[in-house]
Amino acid sequence: MRIGLGLPIADPTILPEWARRADAGPFSTLGLLDRLVYDNPEPLITLAALAGITTRVNLQTEVLLAPLRDTALLAKQAATLHRLSGGRLILGVGVGGRADDHEASGTELRTRGRRLDEQLGLMRKLWAGAPYSDTCGPIGPSPGERRSTIAPYGGTSSPRHTPDLGPELLFGGFQPAALERVGRWGGGFLCAAPPSWAEGLIETARRSWREHGRPGAPRVVAQMNAAIGPDSVVAQAASAMRAYYEFSGRADSMVDAMITSAAGIRSAIAQFADLGADELILYCYGTDPGQVDRIADIVG
Repeated sequence: MRIGLGLPIADPTILPEWARRADAGPFSTLGLLDRLVYDNPEPLITLAALAGITTRVNLQTEVLLAPLRDTALLAKQAATLHRLSGGRLILGVGVGGRADDHEASGTELRTRGRRLDEQLGLMRKLWAGAPYSDTCGPIGPSPGERRSTIAPYGGTSSPRHTPDLGPELLFGGFQPAALERVGRWGGGFLCAAPPSWAEGLIETARRSWREHGRPGAPRVVAQMNAAIGPDSVVAQAASAMRAYYEFSGRADSMVDAMITSAAGIRSAIAQFADLGADELILYCYGTDPGQVDRIADIVG
């Protein structure tokens, strides 16, 4: 199973150091979450900066709140980042649920799911080089092909490609409508749930894949929160997580589920492997870049 890292959001200036260490280590992916009305860096801009100082790891939004954004501009931004990074962008998308984000973006909370589906159709069309409309031409650049593998840890081999244009799509969410997008749009599933209740979500995503007649199975990317280090690192991560999830009413349960030991990481890897997950993203809220090396020692 591949192991990726979710980047902390508290201080954007430390993220280049995280990225350099991760790119030199056994990690497959760097992930970054998205909010509008919050003190966090904008993910596409941040990942573009990190693309310039890395050569190997994938760059993943988890998840980008696409309905907050203009669709044509988002398609252009994603295509540009995908092309500049050598096909390393993975576009994890979701609808979000914060009314303040939609208020600030001038978008409608109630119709966000329908808007996302419309956006996905238009972005796929634009990435394939089709005109925007009968009266408006194509929107470049061409994103190029998807990269199906990453260069091995410590290696420089060229990645293989598939004929699919544009970044790989991942869909995050818990509701049936969100999971149904996995099969309808041919994307993977980003499972931000603990192993104890992830099985049903993963099977629902796989059922959507089968019902839409897609070959094989969708890629499953699991996500767990982690803080590895001294008590100060764990305390900082817990405080940041509690603030981030305060709106949800389940901040304490999220903090309680955070992995804080090597044994916890190994257990999560084993459990998600049993569920057939392809990758586990360990999301870090503590800012100490030493966590990259500590986690590498555990998983590498």
